[in-house]
Formats: sequence, structure tokens, C-alpha cells
Amino acid sequence: MQLAEILRPGAVRSLGQVTSKKRLFQELADLAHAEYGLNAPEVLDALQERESLGPTGVGQGVALPHARLHRLDKVAGLFLRLEKPLDFDAVDRQPVDLVFALLAPESSGVDHLKALALVSRTLRDQDLRAKLRANDDPVALHAVLSAAQGIKAA
Repeated sequence: MQLAEILRPGAVRSLGQVTSKKRLFQELADLAHAEYGLNAPEVLDALQERESLGPTGVGQGVALPHARLHRLDKVAGLFLRLEKPLDFDAVDRQPVDLVFALLAPESSGVDHLKALALVSRTLRDQDLRAKLRANDDPVALHAVLSAAQGIKAA
């Protein structure tokens, strides 16, 4: 599995100021609707429900919100670069400015986990994060993420 397989170019955005996690999840839900034709309220509810189990801020300014949806047939990715970092209750208490959301079918056990591991592993790379933070053009952001496919687990 490679990032380019789960992240469409149109599912990448750079946003100005987002004032709350709930607003961020609404942006993700709207993007999921626009790019994948998913029901935005369902996506919003699923992301919030998953987040209520524990924060998905993994540290170093990165958040990996994820949820399972019954009307989805394959794993779908969404990426947001925030101009102004957002408090996300991350494990390192640092605000988040790079958000990679994963939406997966309810029955996709192993694919969902593989995608989550791939995204986590990829965004652990300091140089990659620096490139993402240095760009605000969605096309460039998608290119940086797609080129990261060669990163392997340590």
C-alpha cells in the first residue's frame, strides 16, 4: 500500500485558522463529501466518536484522526495543513498543524491498520514534515506525500 493509493490530489488542502477540533472535523467531513461523495454528517459523527475514545494527536505537530464508515468500499485519506497550529490534546502537548485523516470501511480490519501504520510511519520523518510545513499549495503537498512512498519502518 502506498499513500498515493489512498490520498486523492483533491483531498489535500491548506487551511488558514481553525478554531477547534470540532471545526477541524467539520472541515474534514466537508472535504470527504466533496472528494469521495461521503455523507458529511456521518463522517463528522464517526470522527468525533473515535476522538472521544482518546486523542489522535500523535506528537510532533501531527494528528491522525480516523474512523470506520459502513458506506465506504476502500480506505480513503484526507490531508490538511493548518496555517495556525491547533491544540489537539496531543501526547507531547504540542499543537497540531499536519492532519492526515483516514476513513475506512467497517469491515476493513487489516487494510485500515496497514494504512494507519503507513501514514504514521511516513509522518514520523522530520524532513518530510519540514517539506509539508514549507508548502501551502495543495498540489505540492500531495506531491510531497506521494513521493514519500519509499519510507520504510525503522
